[in-house]
Amino acid sequence: MINKKDSNAARIKRHRRIRKNISGTAERPRLNVYRSLNHIYAQIIDDTKGVTLVSASSMDKEFNQYGGNCEAAKAVGKAVAAKALEKGIKAVVFDRGGYIYHGRVASLAEGAREGGLDF
Repeated sequence: MINKKDSNAARIKRHRRIRKNISGTAERPRLNVYRSLNHIYAQIIDDTKGVTLVSASSMDKEFNQYGGNCEAAKAVGKAVAAKALEKGIKAVVFDRGGYIYHGRVASLAEGAREGGLDF
């Protein structure tokens, strides 16, 4: 019998290992990334209060293109950076969510940096 590894379970395991060391504070909140097959989501979270401060995704109404490619991820990164700067958030801690820093995750980070976030 062939046993296929559950890649999402492995990602969650990596994410938990990362989250042991990464935490968002009020001065420097956490920029969290979730990548699904067709969309990408980003949230800026203050872990001390347990509150989402800013969020953006490829599911938003102002976003009208396919959300599963690098161009869309870069646009979501710029959108979350713009919303964060409106709220006065300039510096964040990047949480890649257990995904490798490549492709859409790297594009989102690049877009957030271009939008003005520091990490």
